[in-house]
Amino acid sequence: MDYKQVILVREDLKLTRGKMSAQASHASVGAVLKSHKDDIKKWQDCGMKKVVLKVKDLAELYSYKQKAEDAGLVCMLIIDAGHTHLEPNTVTCLGIGPDKVEKIDKVTGGLPLVN
Repeated sequence: MDYKQVILVREDLKLTRGKMSAQASHASVGAVLKSHKDDIKKWQDCGMKKVVLKVKDLAELYSYKQKAEDAGLVCMLIIDAGHTHLEPNTVTCLGIGPDKVEKIDKVTGGLPLVN
């Protein structure tokens, strides 16, 4: 069975590539730290697949957070400290999983990739 992790990034913030990479990394690590060790092991055995997707804005991010939690998925919301590009307490992204691909795709399968 395949496992993956998804990171949702707010498109409206127009983050630089570096800032987006840092925020996505925070979301990935944070979600893994909250995950069950069996899910982490299965994800590692599958190559630790990560997919970064975009959402329009904060409202859409929160909507997907609720959908993911309702589906029983581990979520990690990232709130920026405001030391560099953003105002303090800006919600930037959401890490989901790792978990079964089918379970995550039921929630996030329609979202576009970050390009």
